[in-house]
Amino acid sequence: MRKIDVFTHIFPAQYVERMQQVAPGLKDAGKRVRGVPMLVDLDVRFRVMDTFEGYQQILSIATPPIEAYASPADASDLAKRANDGMADLVRRYPDRFPGFIASLPMNHPEAALAELHRSIRTLGARGIQIFTNVCGKPIVSPEFLPLFEAMAGHDLPIFLHPYRGAGTADYSTEDRSHYEIWWTFGWPYETSVAMARIVFEGLFDRFPTLKIITHHMGAMAPYFEGRLGPGWDQLGARTSDEDLSLVLKRLKRRPIDYFRMFYGDTALFGAYDATVCGLKFFGVDHVVFASDAPFDPEKGPMYIRETIGIIDRLPITEGERERIYWGNAAQLLKLPVDSAHQAA
Repeated sequence: MRKIDVFTHIFPAQYVERMQQVAPGLKDAGKRVRGVPMLVDLDVRFRVMDTFEGYQQILSIATPPIEAYASPADASDLAKRANDGMADLVRRYPDRFPGFIASLPMNHPEAALAELHRSIRTLGARGIQIFTNVCGKPIVSPEFLPLFEAMAGHDLPIFLHPYRGAGTADYSTEDRSHYEIWWTFGWPYETSVAMARIVFEGLFDRFPTLKIITHHMGAMAPYFEGRLGPGWDQLGARTSDEDLSLVLKRLKRRPIDYFRMFYGDTALFGAYDATVCGLKFFGVDHVVFASDAPFDPEKGPMYIRETIGIIDRLPITEGERERIYWGNAAQLLKLPVDSAHQAA
């Protein structure tokens, strides 16, 4: 069965060259990406991909977010290099890469909007990737709302990727996170917070065609279904200094109904039960196949193999499995039919 892996990361040559000039000594997440050859070596990537029958990748830039280490001017240049590089790979290897997801210089909102339109209209990007905060600022801040409106207009998805660094402390009395808690628990929290802000700011009501794919199966949302449902149906009951019940009156649906409007991907590091939980929460039509390649202990193949093994074991019909593997992605990303079938 063909498979379109929608969240796989890469550093095109012209991007990584400039990245090394702008930020040669990136810490934490920067250390991690420097140790993954598949991010930059196509021969390694192709050898891994050839291990799996019918397997294709949608390309996106890996962490850290461009705006986390570059000035607005440098971020604009880096985003263009990243998108030009990924577009070139899609043109050269359409059988392997049916599409790419554009990066944006989020610390320069005007340039980000221009790059969004250029990437989609000129380069053929199939969506955009944004992170769960912009240098600590909520992604629903007014200056970023034109990006949501533009993607609703293009009817293409936003890929929501978590990010925080070790500088975000676990406790208010400390100045940094310990034991990589910033990644293990911090990233799912980041995604969940961003989802909640999107919901309560009413973006799904404001932009009815908005589509957002959450990395790692919606993070905390599926497991905390009870808190999102009956819990948030009582919004305001725990707050004394403002009347949050007015938020519920403003929304057209229950909070939990909006959370189910997000899409989740299967990049869960080989966790079967978490996949089942997420699938039950979002439903087959809102789940897409992703492995997070090449970020795993074997520099690429393990998480792909484990994720495929999990999807093949799920108690669903073959038609539902096909929708998860490629059908939903092809529809969301508006991939040409030929691209969706080339890997079959």
